[in-house]
Amino acid sequence: MIDTTSHPHRTVAVLAFENMSPFHLSVPPLVFGAAGLASAAPLYDVVVCAESPGTLGTAAGFDIAVAVGLEAFASADIVVIPSWQRDLEPTDRLLDALRSSHGRGALIVGLCLGAYVLAASGLVDERELVTHWSAAKDLADRYPAVQVRSDVLWIDHGDVVTSAGVAAALDCCLHIARREHGSGAVDELARTLVLAPHRSGSQAQFIPHPVADATDHDPIELAMVWARSRLADTFGLDEWAASVPIARRTFTRRFRARTGASPQQWLLDQRIDLARLLLETEAISVERVAERAGFGSSASLRQHFRARIGVSPTEHRAAFRE
Repeated sequence: MIDTTSHPHRTVAVLAFENMSPFHLSVPPLVFGAAGLASAAPLYDVVVCAESPGTLGTAAGFDIAVAVGLEAFASADIVVIPSWQRDLEPTDRLLDALRSSHGRGALIVGLCLGAYVLAASGLVDERELVTHWSAAKDLADRYPAVQVRSDVLWIDHGDVVTSAGVAAALDCCLHIARREHGSGAVDELARTLVLAPHRSGSQAQFIPHPVADATDHDPIELAMVWARSRLADTFGLDEWAASVPIARRTFTRRFRARTGASPQQWLLDQRIDLARLLLETEAISVERVAERAGFGSSASLRQHFRARIGVSPTEHRAAFRE
């Protein structure tokens, strides 16, 4: 994990606008700045700004005061558009400020309907972005140069990140913090927020479908707990399904409906996350990391780790030992 006490905090600029949802505005300061969390230290310096500083109304019926204008974009390391209104056209001034920030190397983040502003900016032309599933068709119709996804929680292009709706914004911000500060710091923050430190999967789990009664037995949840406690072990799909027990075909179908991913992909994600945590926090060999995370060999770990994270295990470890 990067020692944030010896590294200057990076700055996050979050855009506020008239009649926005207070929840969407609160997510980046909460995750990046630990706003209101007495037991967590901020990972970034967060500033809320507005195109027209002053008193802004919110969709919740109360006002907020924003003292800083779009000049905050000019020096921010991360610029966040936390939401937007579908019928509101972004001004040229806002789009120019966003493009300028991107041009000097800032990470641009669009949460939920904030994807509309990123699409209007042209920064994601011919690239994928994600937004709330209910807005995906409208966004795709308005901006045909953009490849709109509605089946994942976030998409990270390195320079531009977009997320799905509402709660997925929390997942996306945690993902960005994990990318820059490591699993250790983010796991501690997630525990404070009572959130999963990393949630893989798709929006399929949020698109309306029949939901089991709260009192029902949830075998898929039990199966996930069973697998997480055995990540170092080798087990097949039949054994995994039998642990519940459910027939293999039924297990696969219900697992995908529950998580938005196949059992095999979900299990690989858990093993990658464990390997990442071990590389960042423990002084053990890559071979031992592969063994404890259930990859069987360092070659298998390297293959899957690079495909998922973009760097080798050794390179990832070095980044958190600087």
